[in-house]
Amino acid sequence: MLEKLEILKNRYEELERLLSDPKIIEQREIWQNYSRELASLMEPVELYHKYRQVLQELEDCRQMIAESDDQEMTSFLEEELAGLTARQEELKETLAGMLIPEDPSDHRSVFIEIRAGTGGDEAALFAADLLRMYARFAERKGWKAEMVEGHPTDIGGFKEVVVGVEGKGAYGLLKYESGVHRVQRVPTTESSGRIHTSAATVAVLPEAEEVDVELNPQDLRIDTFCSTGPGGQSVNTTQSAVRVTHLPTGIVVSCQDEKSQHKNKDKALRVLRSRLLDKYISDQEAETAQVRRQMVGSGDRSERIRTYNFPQNRVTDHRIGLTLHKLDLVLEGELDEVVRELAAAERARQLQAVEG
Repeated sequence: MLEKLEILKNRYEELERLLSDPKIIEQREIWQNYSRELASLMEPVELYHKYRQVLQELEDCRQMIAESDDQEMTSFLEEELAGLTARQEELKETLAGMLIPEDPSDHRSVFIEIRAGTGGDEAALFAADLLRMYARFAERKGWKAEMVEGHPTDIGGFKEVVVGVEGKGAYGLLKYESGVHRVQRVPTTESSGRIHTSAATVAVLPEAEEVDVELNPQDLRIDTFCSTGPGGQSVNTTQSAVRVTHLPTGIVVSCQDEKSQHKNKDKALRVLRSRLLDKYISDQEAETAQVRRQMVGSGDRSERIRTYNFPQNRVTDHRIGLTLHKLDLVLEGELDEVVRELAAAERARQLQAVEG
């Protein structure tokens, strides 16, 4: 950590020199960029100076204790040492927090993609339960949740569903939901009362802006068709549903939720941008051999992250070993405690990495 702080201090001093250079002053845009960078470094560098001062005071205090032969003075110095040690730890923790990079996507809205996994109809019903849980959570936060794409089943489940959640900070809270969610319960179709285990996968994508991903019209194939309901039956006779294929990657997005073809196309393009952004980030991190989506554990979608046990009214998040016996409330959207504990565990991991 001290090495990183020393680098920041050196950069701060370099920026001070650059900003007083007449050649830089003449280049307004560069000067402004350097000014903003200097301002962003001011607080951690000032705090680092205080930290170094405390370290020096600690060293002086220890030396004075070693040289003191006065019991009263030694007691006084030991009290002073305890106070300085506490101050050192406080400053260290604050500085470590400042070194943790912010996720630039945390403020964004999201698209949540839920797909039924193993378990047939029961998995599709569980996917519908997860959709409802996230919609309720969004409602509690004052966000707007809107279905973008859905492939319902005849019994009320979903083979696949995409919901857009619009709200400031949505990704920062929901990004921990990516992964495999497992459910243990007795299906309504099970006459013997046996508990079945099914699963659904969840992928949370930050909504991409147009400046993030530029779509070349020549790379898109756009098809229109009549929207369909459960079982594939046509639910209208107008070709309002839209399917967009991104030819370079093969990514396909369909949207039929709106009656307007224009609105369906707009939604499909928004989802496509987010999937492309997610792919670009994934590819970039794979190239640098970093673990994708370092959340708590690996955060990989193939990893089982949470179990919902209905007989015990229990939900367990396996990444942090959190168990809550209030599954009924969690499924009603009361995810705050789960999200808070996941965020705290992630911050602790980041602090450990910084301090290490």
